[in-house]
Amino acid sequence: MFLQKKGPTLLLAAALPLFLAACEGDDGAPGPAGGTGAVGAQGVPGADGANSLVVQTELAVGNAQCRSGGVQFDSGLDTNGNGSLDANEITDTTFVCNASADRAFVRVATFPVCSLIDPDCDDVTETAAEIVAATPDGRTLIYTDSPTEQLGFVDISDPANPVGIEAIALGGEPTSVAVSGNRAFVGVVDPVNTFDIPAGFLAVVDTATRTISATVNVGGQPDSIAVSPDGNWLAIVIENERDEDENDGDIGATPQLPAGFVWVVDISGGGVGTPIAVTMTGLASTAPSDPEPEYVDINDDNIAVVTLQENNHIVLIDLESQTIINDFNAGTVDLAQIDLTEDGDDPTGRNRIFQTEMQMAIPREADGVAWISNELFATADEGDYLGGSRGFTIYNTSGEVVYTSGNNLDHLAARYGHYNDERSGNKGNEPENAEYGNYDGDDILVIASERSSLLFVYDVSDPVRPMLTQTLPTALGPEGVLAIPSRNLLVAASEEDSRDDKFRGGLNIYTYAVQDPTYPTIASADRMDGTPIPWSAMSGLGYDAVVPGYVFSIEDSFYGSNRIFRIDPSTFPATLDREITIVDTNDVFAGITVDAVTAGTADDDPTRIDVFDSEDLAAMINADKTVNIDPEGIDVAGDGGFWIASEGAGTVGDAARPVNSANLIFKTDASGLIEAVVQLPDAVDANQLRFGFEGIAEYNDAGWVAFQRVWPGDTNVRIGRYDLTAASWSFFFYPLEAPISPNGGWVGLSDLTSLDDGRFLVVERDNQGGPDARIKRLYVVDTNGAVDGDTLTKTLVADLIPSLEMTGGPIPEKVEGSVVVGGDVWIINDNDGVDDNSGETQFLNLGAILP
Repeated sequence: MFLQKKGPTLLLAAALPLFLAACEGDDGAPGPAGGTGAVGAQGVPGADGANSLVVQTELAVGNAQCRSGGVQFDSGLDTNGNGSLDANEITDTTFVCNASADRAFVRVATFPVCSLIDPDCDDVTETAAEIVAATPDGRTLIYTDSPTEQLGFVDISDPANPVGIEAIALGGEPTSVAVSGNRAFVGVVDPVNTFDIPAGFLAVVDTATRTISATVNVGGQPDSIAVSPDGNWLAIVIENERDEDENDGDIGATPQLPAGFVWVVDISGGGVGTPIAVTMTGLASTAPSDPEPEYVDINDDNIAVVTLQENNHIVLIDLESQTIINDFNAGTVDLAQIDLTEDGDDPTGRNRIFQTEMQMAIPREADGVAWISNELFATADEGDYLGGSRGFTIYNTSGEVVYTSGNNLDHLAARYGHYNDERSGNKGNEPENAEYGNYDGDDILVIASERSSLLFVYDVSDPVRPMLTQTLPTALGPEGVLAIPSRNLLVAASEEDSRDDKFRGGLNIYTYAVQDPTYPTIASADRMDGTPIPWSAMSGLGYDAVVPGYVFSIEDSFYGSNRIFRIDPSTFPATLDREITIVDTNDVFAGITVDAVTAGTADDDPTRIDVFDSEDLAAMINADKTVNIDPEGIDVAGDGGFWIASEGAGTVGDAARPVNSANLIFKTDASGLIEAVVQLPDAVDANQLRFGFEGIAEYNDAGWVAFQRVWPGDTNVRIGRYDLTAASWSFFFYPLEAPISPNGGWVGLSDLTSLDDGRFLVVERDNQGGPDARIKRLYVVDTNGAVDGDTLTKTLVADLIPSLEMTGGPIPEKVEGSVVVGGDVWIINDNDGVDDNSGETQFLNLGAILP
């Protein structure tokens, strides 16, 4: 019997005595005693037996039986008497394993592919990293860059410090890449390609010289490419995608020929054989004449699995015989507790996440696919024109569903602040791709969510019951995923890139080792219905001095019914355990003084564009008395309620940006009920710039607010003080740094935290992200002795960029919150509601850094 123990183990041998008891009769009395027999003769001494031997072997970290190392005990009889325990004499083996620390993926770098154009990414050219492969040694990444029509090479000898090598022109748009030996095989769409006459070719690239050694016409528009594990076969998906502007892309109503198919190519021996076509027509029940194969993967038996996404079909091909050995419908799923209502459909006209709806019999429409054994494979069920099932599925080769994830991925995205409500009515988190790798015995399946910019990591050692082990952040729009188990690495390629919108395409690199996870930094608890509290677009932070230990944050104007969140930072991830909706039940907000306007007067009417009026006010209060304000700052009031700074919308004097709201301070009770509203003096309001209130803090019977930008007529940005007793305003001025980003932009304030001694911690930042970020800083200003109109002196506390770089991801544009908890400074960034944003939220403890 083999015994394996994990963790410190003590093996004890105990003698088990044999007890002989006298028999008892039915009445419980002892039975009659037997007599004692005669003593027998002594037997002949037996021959000496073989010695019993035990061999102890130290096991290194990474051993298949003891992943954290340990000791192997082999035991048996020395039957040949040579004094050693030979292999054929071992009758028992026991493993005593060291305490096993959990292994985890941690992101160590994000390589911006724009750096292959300019080392500092000081270039507006749109780039992308779509599909990624690696050389056999795992030290060079090779990725497709569709916008620039190039193939990029990156050295990851040091994964934490990737170095761009070069990008080579392909003469067309690359769609996929796979590597065998020293050759990279790239599917390229020819520039002459049209929907009616698709055209493309296979480029064979020498990975050592990074030159194209051959091209092969593939007679259509190529998509996914895969190389067999033995390096002998290449499968090329020829999608021949349809024109989605025709009949709204409804492939069922109007099939668009020519049909897609799959090429099978013999690449053994370093050659490229004649491609052999495997047709796909007549298989699917949806548009059987117009198959559009999407993705391919190959197992150790040289069986290719191919997804026909729009046809909701899956095909298995024996590459050696170039024949289809099975095909089946991908099936449908029933989804409950999902959000199907997005901006424009919501009665408020704003985004709100309510995972309370249901959708039945939704075709899976699988995109990416990956074998997890020779009998099982997993699909990322993205969906296309019929919606999308928002999850992933594991099948066996007979077409039977082994596991399906249901609504899990949507719920995880909401729990971690990554749910993209702009996609609620379409595909939710939109699973894009699947990848499998065996990391020293750990069976890992990774599902990439394109719209939530997350990697969901599952242990599939029991494929009937996959176990979520991690959720990892990526740059915006992950497409390709690559497992490199030989180096304990994982790579994801993010294709979305826009310098103007503050995000760049890149390669996300993760290491797998005995280490603590670093993401997510916040996870929400469940609502009463079992769905997670959805959150995103975090802004300011405030500390609960009434019930010490908790931090409060607030969502900004991205959502239509503003909420306050309570966060417990003592856990990892920090636990968001309470949501408090701001309400105007007593009509306090509804009753503030504003300019009256005739109902129905247009927003751009000259009488309205420069004032916050009654129509604007009415639009900020929902029928259920919740509010649509723009909360940017929050602090916990001394009575246990909240102070909230709401930023105004619009700029006075700019007809293109009419004033739709003013900068307002709200005081609520602990339940979010509005108790008071404070407005700026008219003379200040008359100069409103759309960059207004940001941070807020209570100190010394006053509410203090930080403006974001310098308003017209001022030299420096304002910090306002509202005296609660006198109900009067005074203003101080803060000197901002000049912009130093190569992308220009501006610098402003984001949050204000009272240090309870007349000093305030201030977040100052530029409006740049990723390679263009330069100013993300914390300063302290001292207001002691300052009077109305004074310019304050600031002292640098911390440059935040090194701390943000340690996360391994792109530097976020909007560091918008700061708070002090037990002497430690915490910061948080705003993820813009996952709109043109990866959704990543970093809630970081910087430690005791205050002077």
